[in-house]
Amino acid sequence: MSASGTAAAGQVEHMLRQVTPGRYDAYEALLRALATPSSGQIWMLLWHGQAGSPDAQYGTMEVGGHSYAPCVTSAQELSASGWNRSYEVVDGLDVARTLYPDHYGLWLNPHAPGGGVGIPWLDLRRIATGLERQPAGPLRLTEPAIEIPQFYALLTQNAHRTHAVRSLRRAWVQPTLGTPYLAIGLDVYDASPPAVDSVRAMMQQSIGAAPEGLPVSTVVMSDAYDPIAMWLRAHARPFYDREAHAAPTPAPAAGGYGYPPVRGAY
Repeated sequence: MSASGTAAAGQVEHMLRQVTPGRYDAYEALLRALATPSSGQIWMLLWHGQAGSPDAQYGTMEVGGHSYAPCVTSAQELSASGWNRSYEVVDGLDVARTLYPDHYGLWLNPHAPGGGVGIPWLDLRRIATGLERQPAGPLRLTEPAIEIPQFYALLTQNAHRTHAVRSLRRAWVQPTLGTPYLAIGLDVYDASPPAVDSVRAMMQQSIGAAPEGLPVSTVVMSDAYDPIAMWLRAHARPFYDREAHAAPTPAPAAGGYGYPPVRGAY
């Protein structure tokens, strides 16, 4: 093995040894090591085929009703595992991109004392798309308890004038690491660049009504892999729904779907 390969294996294994129940900071450090091409190499165990061949298939295992692909973190761990089939050495970032769309996680060193460490597919998605772009799980998601009627009123008003928006939902997100924040779920009719720009402008026009210091983020409801979007679809009713506001008979011109007229509208 090359010196760089030895360093790569050492970094992942060092971080893996730090992970214990409740040490979410150590777990995040392990994810960062796997996400870094220079330090994130792993040895994927192949159930069928040879490395690089079209018929190569990763091994699979099931833990707690969830599927994982097993791997080891070095040539030494490969020998210790007793694996007698083929394997391939790849970057954790590439493996994450391959596995998460099929809802497969990654299990590191399942042969080790204690059974190794499993990385769920949602965390592989974080590795694949950028760890800083997604909150660290497990997430605690609830209905927001903070009372900010002015913000919701302005956001609803602006959403009504933004024709790309179908509905809005909300959740209070408490990451394992980091600051809790308000998430606004955006359900849109159209994902074209002009529509995206109009929705971004809607949020910029509304955010000034939020209390100073309150973190606010957005999530696209059509994202089939986002845990916040999944929770919103299952548990949160829209606080703005364009189609629900559409009256079966013509509404009075001055009222505009029950909203007061806006002077200086654009």
